[in-house]
Amino acid sequence: MAAASNLLSEDHFLCSICLDVFTDPVSTPCGHNFCKNCINEHWNISDRYLCPMCKKVFNTKPELHVNTFISEMVVQFRQSAQQKTSSSSSEQQVSKPGEVPCDVCTGTKLKALKSCLVCLASYCETHLEPHLTMSGLKRHQLIDPVENLEDRMCTKHDKPLELFCKTDKTCICMLCLVLDHKTHEFVPLKDEYEGKKAELGKTEAEIQQMIQKRRLKIQEIKHSVDLSEEDADREIAEGVQVFTALKESVERGQANLIKTIKEKQRATEKQAEAFIRELEQEISELTKRRAEVEQLKRSEDQLHLLQSVQSLKAAPPTKDWTEVSVRPSTYEGTVVKAVAQLEETLSKEIKKLLDKAELTRVQQYAVDVTLDPDTAHPKLILSDDGKQVNDSDVRKNLPDNRERFSNCVSVLAKQSFSSGRFYFEVQVKGKTKWNFGVARESINRKGRITPKPENGYWIICLRNGNEYKAVDVLRVSLSLKFRPQKVGVFLDYEEGLVSFYDVDAAALIYSFTGCCFTEKLFPYFSPDLNDGGKNSAPLIISPVNQAE
Repeated sequence: MAAASNLLSEDHFLCSICLDVFTDPVSTPCGHNFCKNCINEHWNISDRYLCPMCKKVFNTKPELHVNTFISEMVVQFRQSAQQKTSSSSSEQQVSKPGEVPCDVCTGTKLKALKSCLVCLASYCETHLEPHLTMSGLKRHQLIDPVENLEDRMCTKHDKPLELFCKTDKTCICMLCLVLDHKTHEFVPLKDEYEGKKAELGKTEAEIQQMIQKRRLKIQEIKHSVDLSEEDADREIAEGVQVFTALKESVERGQANLIKTIKEKQRATEKQAEAFIRELEQEISELTKRRAEVEQLKRSEDQLHLLQSVQSLKAAPPTKDWTEVSVRPSTYEGTVVKAVAQLEETLSKEIKKLLDKAELTRVQQYAVDVTLDPDTAHPKLILSDDGKQVNDSDVRKNLPDNRERFSNCVSVLAKQSFSSGRFYFEVQVKGKTKWNFGVARESINRKGRITPKPENGYWIICLRNGNEYKAVDVLRVSLSLKFRPQKVGVFLDYEEGLVSFYDVDAAALIYSFTGCCFTEKLFPYFSPDLNDGGKNSAPLIISPVNQAE
């Protein structure tokens, strides 16, 4: 093990919190090591059990035990370091600049190991020997080597400073006590030293705690920056996606405009070409007739001319071209119409993209929702995992406890919310009737129920297979382009907002706004009656997959 510790540097044995060699090293479940006291203090001043190294969060405080292997490695490392220090000091006995030299050495001054407050001298290892062996000198007070030992003598009485006057806050000698401070409060220098040392220890601990809190604050700030960076990257990606789609729509609009104009121009060219061909044909026929007339006109035979004129072919039929013309295609309004059409397309595209972005935003608040059998109407069948519910047409014999719906085929989730935001999704495929949303804890669960906001219900429903309604202050008919197969429900408690989304179409169905929530809210579900098997499909609480 000693050989292994020699291969490791001091960095391998440092606690990342106190930055010192491990003391009672412990390992967290994620595999990182800290001083036992450091990690406990770290968690005591933090609002959650978070690993300072990898930021893993533990739901409960982990039970920590000293890692004996690392502890033994630390011991080996300390011993190795001490041996190196001892070896180094034995090889470097000569006093260096800044070190206290031995006052007895002549010639080359060796490094002092101790200073004597009685002799007012400093000694190397060799000259210190008498103070360690002779009974008279063994009573002298030895301290770590210091320079200017005369500063430890009373300048007035030339006696060692052995006492501390608490009244004047100064160090004094025995004669000072008798002559100048006899009415003052005093203590031995050692007692004041121990007291101040304890105060400094407390101050050091307070400073260390302040340092630790600031390190935690740095980690918190860095974590916030990381979260902000993730949000920024996500927003940039969504923005690029939106603007790329808009750019493509503009390019398509431009291409259609150019295509329309060119098609009009080609139509004009084709008309002109047809006229020109017809005119050229008439010109050809007229040219032939003119040649015949010209030839006959040159004849000097009177009889021949008169006889030939009678037999001269009739003039070929020609068109009256007086009113015929090719008018240049008019493009007036083409650009305006194209821009108006583009504006309409962009408006639809923007709404679609914004709805998709909005759905992606609320999906980040997804929570795990399971049905509470203690609240389920006796005719309802719940799946073992608490994710599906449908009507069985058969009423089971169940205790009519206070939480259970007795008349309306409804059930609540186990989870409740009294702050923040949450989101869940419900599959409604194959159903002809349903209603769900959120309800407050104090709703009436017995007898006839009218599910509307003033009674504590914020829901939407399907009736007769294609009639969608929002049960607001008044029933609001919802005009949907597509039948939703999966519906998302989003609640912002503080904002007083409940929104419903068509997940597949990434479109907002309806929002209850300006709500005032004052108590716990529960997800609410009603698969409605079985209706002879027509509505037998279950409502299914689905896992949330964020829109791409």
